[in-house]
This record gives sequence, C-alpha cells and structure tokens, in this order.
Amino acid sequence: MRKAFHEELDRVTEALVEMTRLASSAMARATTALLDADVQLAESVIDADAAIDALREELDLLSFDLLALQQPVATDLRMVVTSMRMSADIERMGDLARHVAKVARLRYPNSAVPPELRSIILEMGQVAERIVTKAGSVIAARDVEAAKQIERDDDAMDDLHRRLFEALAAPSWRHPAETTVDITLVGRYYERFADHAVSVARRVIFLVTGTHGAESESSHEDDEDDAAHPETTTP
Repeated sequence: MRKAFHEELDRVTEALVEMTRLASSAMARATTALLDADVQLAESVIDADAAIDALREELDLLSFDLLALQQPVATDLRMVVTSMRMSADIERMGDLARHVAKVARLRYPNSAVPPELRSIILEMGQVAERIVTKAGSVIAARDVEAAKQIERDDDAMDDLHRRLFEALAAPSWRHPAETTVDITLVGRYYERFADHAVSVARRVIFLVTGTHGAESESSHEDDEDDAAHPETTTP
C-alpha cells in the first residue's frame, strides 16, 4: 500500500513538471506570435491551453483520491495539498500565455508591438520561459536553494516591466490608445506569469521545510485580473 501510495505521489510530481513544460512552450510560442503577427501560432497556443487545464483536473482528482483513500500525514499530506495549489498556479500561467496569444490574434495582420518595444517584449518572453523551466526543475528535485533563486530571477521581469511602463509614459510615446492598452495588458501578463513561478517556488520551500515564506498574492490579484480583462478588447 505504501509503495503504491508513493508511486501515486510520483505521478503527481510528474504531472506538475509536465504542466510547467507546457506553460513554458505556450509562453514561448505566444511571444513569437505576438512579435511576428503569426495568427496560426496564436491560435495553436489558445487551443493548446486545454491540455494544461486537463492536466490540472487530472492532478486534482488524483490528489482528492489520495486524501480520501490514504489519509496522508506530515510531509505526505503537505505534498498532496501543496501540489494542488501549485497546479492552480501553473494553470494560471497557461491562461496568461493564452491572453498574450489573444492579443496577437486581435491585431493580426499587424504586430501589436511597436518596433521600439520589440526587444523588451522579446526579453520578457525569454525571462518567462526561463523562470518556468526552473520552476519545473525545482518541483522535480525539491531544491530549496534553486527555489530561492527563482524569486531573485523574478527581479529581472520586474525591471523589464518597469522599463515597459517608462516607455508608455514617455513624452515621445505617440501610438494610439489601442496600442497603449495592448502593451499595458501584455506587460501585466508577463509579470503575473513570473509571479506565479515565484509562488510555485515558495510552495516547494514549504513542502520541504514546513515553513511558510512570504506568500504570493497571485491568486487574489489574478481574480482581479480576470474581472478586469477586457474580453471585448482581446476576444
């Protein structure tokens, strides 16, 4: 029974790592679609989000079964409960990549990104891809030191986000309101994507040490993001 239980826990970990891989691929492809005005690639990102959602549902059902049938305690209980929370974070990352792809689709056949901001958006996409890949490694290895590094890596995304808003607020900004809205939303999506990776890292630290770090507010803020997300602007 214990061997079967731990095999199921291994399945949970594998599912989480696979979710991070899918989220990384989604954001990388969404960034390319955004910069290159590739509507087919954007559509593929939007459609592929269902795979991340399905993995989360599968993982949550497995976790509920483990809680009900095995009644885990101590570290095993932390593993099951924390995994459900991590799956929610990673699922939101997939949603944010989908939002980026929707902006790309909306502005086709043009790129939503003005030429002077292409390098910043490209770098934001690279940082996002890198940070979620690290999150997957942290989940697999339960590496506390690597988890702490993710929070430091998030500083790079925050710096890029600030640079983006400085460009929008500069007197030289002459683009129309729809471009301003697009870039504001896209910048927010990348920033929140990285924040969710930080949340995953903190949950791994809790899983290993049993100690809570500074808790991310991602879930509350993303509820606000969803409420504020203008579906009429980015269908």
